[in-house]
Amino acid sequence: MTKLIVFTDLHMVPEGISIIGLDPFQRLAAGIDHVNRYHADADRVVIMGDLTHRADRASYDRLRGLLDRLVPPVAITIGNHDRRDIFLETFSNVTPDDDGFVQQTIDFPDCRIVLLDTLFAPPYDYPNSHAGFLCHARLASLDRQLETAGDRPVLLFMHHPPHPTGFIGMDMMRLANETDFYEVVKRRGNVLHIFAGHVHRTISGSSRGIPFSIFKSPVHQQPMPFHSPDTSLSVDEPAAYGIVVMTDTGVLVHTEDYEIAVREAAVA
Repeated sequence: MTKLIVFTDLHMVPEGISIIGLDPFQRLAAGIDHVNRYHADADRVVIMGDLTHRADRASYDRLRGLLDRLVPPVAITIGNHDRRDIFLETFSNVTPDDDGFVQQTIDFPDCRIVLLDTLFAPPYDYPNSHAGFLCHARLASLDRQLETAGDRPVLLFMHHPPHPTGFIGMDMMRLANETDFYEVVKRRGNVLHIFAGHVHRTISGSSRGIPFSIFKSPVHQQPMPFHSPDTSLSVDEPAAYGIVVMTDTGVLVHTEDYEIAVREAAVA
């Protein structure tokens, strides 16, 4: 049974900088320690973008050193707070696809996972938009990965949700061409689950008949009111990562609020 650990929205900053008084480095370091202690057997740690807060080289350098502490291997893609060029210069061990995007496909015995690069940026002026976008080349690549998956069900990992989430401000910055995306996904019929970040909340449901999960950040979270158009609002709630486990009949998805998680139950 393939087991994946999922982090999203790391928002790394240079040393001495915080976000609403929170230290992204310390919070992610605690999450990495937690994974190494309890999930060192994971087949992959998948990281779904917004790796840094301002896409600066110093933050990418700090993040690279931190991720090197992980025991399980890492698969990584980028989000709207990232710069594709600076990321690839700093993470020289990451190989982009043939079109230059930070995408990859990994096969396990019981599933295929596909990481999508939804950054809507260079060759446009950065950032053209904080919304996500999958151009023709990326959609064609996705179609090929779905077509060649064989009997394996496919799990998709992407930064931007490809559908509304109920948060009106964040929904204005979701995947801009969701109709094109779902046309490709539904054509093949083998996508078991879609995973995303961007919203900084734990959300689950289905869209167009396909289940999805959205995970919280290790740093700051989106406040709960749905109807605020202000996407800069953030609250200090427990840091979290996702746990995804393939089973004989499907997939299990858990959220681990690792800052407040208790392993030893009290005796009544």
